[in-house]
Amino acid sequence: MTGLDELDRDPARPAATRPGTADPVKALLHRHRELCERAVDPLEIAAGLEAHGVTDRTAARFRHRDVFSLAEELYARIPRDHDAPGPSATAAPEIRVGWIALTLLPGALGVASVTALRLTHGQTRLYAVAVGVLAVALAARAVLRRGPLGAARPPAPGTATWTCWLIGYAVLGDGLLHTAIAGGPDGPPTGAVDGDWPLTVAPVLALTLACAPGAWGAGLFTARARRGLATSRGLEDFTASVRPLLFGVLALFLCALAVLLSLCATALDEPFTPFEVLSLGALLFLARLLALHGFTRAPKVVLVAAVLAQAAAPATVFAARLPGCGALATPVESLVAAWGPAAVPALTCGAAALTLLIHATRTLPRASAHVRPQAPLQGDPT
Repeated sequence: MTGLDELDRDPARPAATRPGTADPVKALLHRHRELCERAVDPLEIAAGLEAHGVTDRTAARFRHRDVFSLAEELYARIPRDHDAPGPSATAAPEIRVGWIALTLLPGALGVASVTALRLTHGQTRLYAVAVGVLAVALAARAVLRRGPLGAARPPAPGTATWTCWLIGYAVLGDGLLHTAIAGGPDGPPTGAVDGDWPLTVAPVLALTLACAPGAWGAGLFTARARRGLATSRGLEDFTASVRPLLFGVLALFLCALAVLLSLCATALDEPFTPFEVLSLGALLFLARLLALHGFTRAPKVVLVAAVLAQAAAPATVFAARLPGCGALATPVESLVAAWGPAAVPALTCGAAALTLLIHATRTLPRASAHVRPQAPLQGDPT
């Protein structure tokens, strides 16, 4: 299929047609026949045209008020073997007991793992931690493969690794940075809150419990956006309806995460660090939401940047111990002295989440982002 560059060169012409062709829509149908033939309804054609750069202004050159009206004519012109429509691209996902229970599983296993961590000692604690981490990881993997968080295409290679780093830093990073500034650590973390290298498990426990509201929020966003795609009569109207929906779903998720973090911090008698956890939660939620709609490269790039920024903080503190390198630790030490160790992940994840939010407000309001793809469109629109 070729694009519509020729059609957009001269705004005064209603369409660029081949010699002898009096029907501009027929010429457009010829260019995008594959898209029109595999579409199960006009909405898929509208989304595909929008992905190829067709706007409502372009549709006006074909004597249509908007892209949706143009797509309806293209869909009607394709001969079909049967009149029964296929599965609607705007159908809301079914709410099933199975995936609801699945979204609750990581949180339940997280609570069990933290309980085992607090009740065991010595080598038994090590075994309990290993089993708990493995169980939670497998449950989270299952959640990300099924239900509202299950993406049609796999994430970019390495995304899971960088995500694990960010979660691991939430457990170990603050304690390591504080101990490093104080001259340590003298050994590996023991799991004790008052140890030389303390662990903070409340943030991760809150994140595992937040898998459920995150999945429900993603499902709500997908269903409402596809419903808006079915009822909108123009790309501008659809875009205007999706952006508030994105902000609303993100706000609901962060409110749920804040409540869960408050409960976990109180139950475990750990510091309440809302900015660190909410920024990390927003980053992970937006990265997954973009991946669900086919945008996989941008989340990976942003996650890598956040990881590198976090790793640089303790690295500069340790590097400052070398002769003549004492000034390297000054920025991090000043930041920690003013705001505490949690300021480092709060700033890095906050900046990364803001970057993804800006990217999401530009990409997720596209109509092409809300149709279940049967075949990938040309290119990855990240």
